Amino acid sequence: MAMRKGLPFKSSNRLVITSVAFQDHITRSLLHPHFLLSDPLLKCKRQAPRNPRARGKGRAQTQDGEEEREHVLDPAPSPLTLAQKLGLVASPAERLTEEEWSQVKARSVHQGESAQPCAICREEFRMQHQVLLSCSHVFHKACLQAFERFSGRKCCPICRREQYETRVIHDAARLFRNQCATRIQACWRGYVARKWYSHVKKTICPKDRQLRRKFFEAKLQELNDSFVRYCHTDMEAFLSDIDHSLSSSRQVFQQLERKSISEPQENDWDRIQSQVIQRGVSECPICLTALCSQNFPAGAGRSNHQTHRSTVLLSCSHLFHQLCLEAFEAFTADSRPLCPLCRSVYYKKLI
Repeated sequence: MAMRKGLPFKSSNRLVITSVAFQDHITRSLLHPHFLLSDPLLKCKRQAPRNPRARGKGRAQTQDGEEEREHVLDPAPSPLTLAQKLGLVASPAERLTEEEWSQVKARSVHQGESAQPCAICREEFRMQHQVLLSCSHVFHKACLQAFERFSGRKCCPICRREQYETRVIHDAARLFRNQCATRIQACWRGYVARKWYSHVKKTICPKDRQLRRKFFEAKLQELNDSFVRYCHTDMEAFLSDIDHSLSSSRQVFQQLERKSISEPQENDWDRIQSQVIQRGVSECPICLTALCSQNFPAGAGRSNHQTHRSTVLLSCSHLFHQLCLEAFEAFTADSRPLCPLCRSVYYKKLI
């Protein structure tokens, strides 16, 4: 066919070789590696399912053995295609050295890639596996594998760089451990500080007036609580004991007053009456009506019933109507009533 068009034989062979080289390059690099051209339907042949137990063991060994060790995740470079050997397509770059990986990692640390969430799933790295690409971008290992599987090509999700290299790193795990340790230390220090402050607040009296008042109120409340706690649990019996003690004390004081106060003599009554006259008492403190006796004349305008009411003089120099004092004594619960004004034990005399 090439001879019919008049093309030389060598140029036609070169064109055929170039076409085959491009087809081989497209087949190897651009199409998904699981697709086979020999299959007429171009179906993806699934690999045989692995043993889940073996998979779990492999993960456990990977976590234990590669917990802190960084390593390149890419397999050995694939052989060059015919197009790359002929110079029709640029050959892939050489694999990065350790020094170049150090520069890529330094650039990633400067950009804060590990401190930010994954660009694919938008979740924090924490303790999950992360990979560093040769373009200094960081992703979850599982997220990157899923992206490559569903996109059908090896391309960075951010900068779209093709034919990159991946390296497993653990910077995010270290940052997460540091954050957890910092949070634990902050919680512990806060607990210690609050405990120390509560102890100081209970033991040292503040200088502020209101705080000092609250401090002593709390101390008094503690004393009351301890007193109630150590007392009898039967409150009725406790209160009855208090009432009995009060009644016994009253009886003792009444006996002492009876023994200390003796009945006044005639001279004493004259002196008490002179004190009343000097004070100018003219009304009964109970009924607030005028008093009337031979020594205390009634005021003007009083009725005959009020002027003939008897008057009683007490030993405490207080005057009352006899009926008013008797009514007061009748309503008094004590065995010996006290003076309605000065609340002292008295002797009385009708005047």
